[in-house]
Amino acid sequence: MAHPERPARLTSLLAELERSGLAADVDRIEAPPAPLERLLAVHDEGHVRAMRAAVERGARLLDQGDTAISTHSWRAALCAAGAGLEAAERILSGEWRNAFAAVRPPGHHAEHAQAMGFCLLNNVAVCARALREVHGIERVAIIDWDVHHGNGTQHAFEHDPSVFFLSLHQWPHYPGSGAADEHGSGEGEGTTRNLPLPAGSGDREWLAALEEGLREVESFAPEFILVSAGFDAHAADPLSGTCVTTAAYARMTEAVGALAQRCAQGRLLSMLEGGYDLAALASSAAAHLAALRGV
Repeated sequence: MAHPERPARLTSLLAELERSGLAADVDRIEAPPAPLERLLAVHDEGHVRAMRAAVERGARLLDQGDTAISTHSWRAALCAAGAGLEAAERILSGEWRNAFAAVRPPGHHAEHAQAMGFCLLNNVAVCARALREVHGIERVAIIDWDVHHGNGTQHAFEHDPSVFFLSLHQWPHYPGSGAADEHGSGEGEGTTRNLPLPAGSGDREWLAALEEGLREVESFAPEFILVSAGFDAHAADPLSGTCVTTAAYARMTEAVGALAQRCAQGRLLSMLEGGYDLAALASSAAAHLAALRGV
């Protein structure tokens, strides 16, 4: 049986963008690899070097054993992180209004010194840290609607008052974090918001939770919005027990896009996380991109 996080995820997604005509209406670039110094703003240097060495020696699994790798995994991970950095620069320069980084491997489970949940590098965290440290953005919001809680992203910023992390996810579910009472600590108290949703929840519940969460994001007044865009809350996904539809992902995108227009000069970048039913992933990502084009 094929591993859920496999190359066909991207090839199916890109084929749907071609079939729908969306590919002809957007700029598309090949992502450059992220530089080491940007990775080390989020991840432990020894861990980064150990991951690279594991890939180069032909290891098949990392850390907890749920993250499969091949000889191409390190390059893919560098380019996944680099996609966010490149897209953010183009948005800030005014060249692009917004962007969707169709990347793999995903990133939001990756911790400071641990790969897990199919994630090697925390792509969205690397981007958020660069927005703060390189580009001088004072307040960044991260909205994560993957069905699995973004533990790595939460832990990267739970003490940081300059980054607001909002997560909608199935609860209880892998990785076990993301309870409603996890809301940051220290100076970051109140800038983490978890909205856990039960198995069986669908469009109505997810859209209502997003509306609730976006009110708090708007009060934070972010200058740039990042989305960890997992599409595995879809009813067809084999790794979830929720019932979100493709149409709901378009509505969720429209809601976040409207918020970006109100408080972040429209600056919005989404990065692909999960989504393991190929047809559901492809249709949902296409609906997401179509909605972004209309923002």
